[in-house]
Amino acid sequence: MTNDLDLLLIAHTLRVPAEPAPRGDGTAVARQLDVTLLTAGFKASVALLEHISRMEAGVATQRAQRVVEAVAGLVGDHVRHNVYFQGFPRGVPDTFTFWSECLAEAAGDPDFARRPRRRARRVVVNLLALPRYGRYQHSYAEMAAAHAELAPALGDRVTTLDLGGLADDEARDLYLRLASATTPLREEERDALRGLARHCADGAQPYTIPVRESRAVVNAAQVEAGRTPVDGTVDTVDDVLRLACELAGGDGTLRTPTRFPSFSRARRRLLLGLLDDVVRANPAKLGDVGVRRERWKRLGARLHPGDFPDLAHAARVFAVARRDEHAPSFTSRVEAAFRAGDVYQALRVLEQAPGLLVRSVDRALRSATAPDERQAVVTAVERVLPDVSGRVVLSLREHLGNRDDRALQRIFVNAQARAWSVPDTRARLDPGAVADLVRLCDAETLRRLPRPARLVIDPAIADVALPLSGRSRANGFGTLPRGSRTPVDGDRLRFFVHWRQAARRTDLDLSCLFLDRDFTSPEHASWTNLRGHAFVHSGDLTEAPEGASEQIDVDTGAVAKDVVVPQVLVYSGEGFDDLAEGFFGYMTRDHEQEGLPFEARTVRMKSDLCGTARIVVPVAFVRDGGVWQAVWLHLDQRGRTRFNTVEEGRTTTTVQVRQIVGRRYLTVRHVADLLRAAGTDVAPYTGQELDGPVAFVGFERPDGLPAGSVVYTPANLGELIPA
Repeated sequence: MTNDLDLLLIAHTLRVPAEPAPRGDGTAVARQLDVTLLTAGFKASVALLEHISRMEAGVATQRAQRVVEAVAGLVGDHVRHNVYFQGFPRGVPDTFTFWSECLAEAAGDPDFARRPRRRARRVVVNLLALPRYGRYQHSYAEMAAAHAELAPALGDRVTTLDLGGLADDEARDLYLRLASATTPLREEERDALRGLARHCADGAQPYTIPVRESRAVVNAAQVEAGRTPVDGTVDTVDDVLRLACELAGGDGTLRTPTRFPSFSRARRRLLLGLLDDVVRANPAKLGDVGVRRERWKRLGARLHPGDFPDLAHAARVFAVARRDEHAPSFTSRVEAAFRAGDVYQALRVLEQAPGLLVRSVDRALRSATAPDERQAVVTAVERVLPDVSGRVVLSLREHLGNRDDRALQRIFVNAQARAWSVPDTRARLDPGAVADLVRLCDAETLRRLPRPARLVIDPAIADVALPLSGRSRANGFGTLPRGSRTPVDGDRLRFFVHWRQAARRTDLDLSCLFLDRDFTSPEHASWTNLRGHAFVHSGDLTEAPEGASEQIDVDTGAVAKDVVVPQVLVYSGEGFDDLAEGFFGYMTRDHEQEGLPFEARTVRMKSDLCGTARIVVPVAFVRDGGVWQAVWLHLDQRGRTRFNTVEEGRTTTTVQVRQIVGRRYLTVRHVADLLRAAGTDVAPYTGQELDGPVAFVGFERPDGLPAGSVVYTPANLGELIPA
């Protein structure tokens, strides 16, 4: 458990727990650790090196190995990235030449020559069956020997690892931070919270748990430890359903079905008792049961509510699920009012659920045909806004900022990151009402924001989008919320994908779409087009029993297009969720650096491949005024079961990328502008020495930050969103 906890804490905090150890001379180990970390793009802080150097050498070695293991996994350096063409990016032939060579070689193989099938007077040859195609033709050592050493460059990534406190203290702090987050967590963060909640079940619990999915995780750990759920965290029937799913080892987000086990009698009474309390306090909550009627029926079959006649209110939940009792849903009452054209009645009902009212503002304004009705909408929002979560307030603000931009289509991205878009046929909103609502949102956000005496911001993070939902950001290292923009350094972009199949032959394809500034005239790099002007593909691999890597190298100075969109497609075999391992990322390099195809210290981002989609579009690169920026997408596309190609999906991809690139997202800059307008001293960080505590926002905590300073980095950027 200690090793697992170490890896989790280092991965999520970039801090190494300071565990007690026998004293000795670990100086040599500390030096070796520092050198090894640098090759992976990390450096140890002075405090961490001093801590390792004071340990007994054997213990220091074990500690250093765990640190290296943790950071290697973060950037994808825990596997060997071999490539099909040994000299990549040099020595890669054009596609026609390569295929001709493969066919010529196969024709000289007597066994293969007897296998071609004739169809319609033509010889049909399956490329995947060619002896030379899609399989490594050399070892990793042979490939590595063909490459010069990577030359250091000022633009290489260097991420600092700091020394933390004791492991239990670090675990408690991370647990409380994740549990108290004001936005839904990413999948890997939720998994971390699950483990930490069990580890910290006997310690201090969070004062508030704003996100209901997180409540289910924490409460499941409390119940498993023989305790009761945290006070005030179970107040809807869905909270009980989420808890039951977590206790069953299923999906507490309710996005996928859960198979419920036979719960013990004590656990059945606990769950039914919670339901009984919810319904007794507010019988209207029964209206929520119909949304997930089948799940309630399956849970009822395991809880046997008839065994507990004293919990009659809980039994009503399952009566509603079976339709033995009628309970009109809240949304049906809202729908009835809107269908009747009664805006005032719709607002009266919606005010009972402030969050839903704010999410329904667009519809309410479109339904309001008279000035008095539009003013009623604004007034209702003003009344409920103080009772709405900060992320919902900011989501409305962002929506209003893009609402009447007719250059954009409506794009939808669901909880699984599946995206689709449709033309925007909605009527325009009243400009006066929109201006009033924008003013209300900004005033409410400012009211909740902490007011530091001085705010210092690294300019590079100013255009990072506020994480209004953890689902807008993929699992991995260096990933940022959808819509974020970050500068791109270096002369070359190099994309990489690595996967290892679990049970059956799997062919993933790394491809790239190139578009003009107006998102037209598409070109592509893929296994069907290995090289072109300013790009080179490392070669197609069609199976990965021991792991396989593909890469695409793009010369950003020479490329003629202004939009570059890498993507990963399932051509055949296992989906992303079924793989033993799979991840995508990108590196940046200068022309003179050389090096291996994969060099960890040049990795800028590594994103895990997961989900049930068959196509993943993680990020796009856009050139504006001669400067390249990464624009974070995190889009999944359903695709086909087999044979997905970049050529066939280019229309869908182009439309979706265009909508996200053109959308105005709320960023760190928005928060800074609000605080500046309210009188806060806001200054850019250019490496200057800071005197006195500040609130600092940047990609990393700078050295020498004054004591008492508050730091916001991508790891805790959600804390900028007021509760």
